[in-house]
Amino acid sequence: MEVNNADKIKLTQYSHGAGCGCKIAPKILDEILTSNFARPDNDKLIVGNHSKDDAAVYDLGNGTALISTTDFFMPIVDDPFEFGRIASANAISDVYAMGGKPILAIAILGWPINILPPAVAQRVIEGSRSICVEAGIPLAGGHSIDSPEPIFGLAVNGLVAVENIKQNNLAKQGDLLFLTKPLGVGILTTAEKKGLLLSQHIGVAAKQMMQLNKVGEALGKIKGVSAMTDVTGFGLLGHLVEMAEGSG
Repeated sequence: MEVNNADKIKLTQYSHGAGCGCKIAPKILDEILTSNFARPDNDKLIVGNHSKDDAAVYDLGNGTALISTTDFFMPIVDDPFEFGRIASANAISDVYAMGGKPILAIAILGWPINILPPAVAQRVIEGSRSICVEAGIPLAGGHSIDSPEPIFGLAVNGLVAVENIKQNNLAKQGDLLFLTKPLGVGILTTAEKKGLLLSQHIGVAAKQMMQLNKVGEALGKIKGVSAMTDVTGFGLLGHLVEMAEGSG
């Protein structure tokens, strides 16, 4: 198949869900993660799975911490190049949400090789590379498997000054809520998948999702910002509840 024809394939027809809407429900995830095995303490682990934060944070001992995260999902748009850009921007966003600066990305690709040609996956990777270039980081490698549905995302590492780390469970009573992007992406993408999207709204959601949340790195340096997170699959209300419960 020619690469030029790859853009004509509608990726959302090959997945049962869309984007972060494919996330496992919080209650079910809590059940999965519940274990009787003791979790050994690590003094260097500043943020781990004891909280529901956007990424793990490890103290390097020199005033700087390593941020580590991974995020991947099924197609949320039909265009493979845009899918690669959106999935990559979403993964990198977790580093920004911790107040950090991304430094390196590794690709995660699941592909139904007997259904979708390699040229389509190539466009996904190209989209990912383009976002990584915008973020100023290398797409340094990755891992791929043959899977029933197309899946793509990144594992991303970043750095942050320990004093600038922002978590989602440190909100304080009286804090003001500041949104850096418009809401409603989930509504638009669901409408598009069902063929109900109005012509004037085509491309609106994709444009927002392909925008890097670089502002998070700048907000991390502001002492008055007590908590941050990125709004994804659980929606604004779901993430607000998560922040409120985590912050007590």
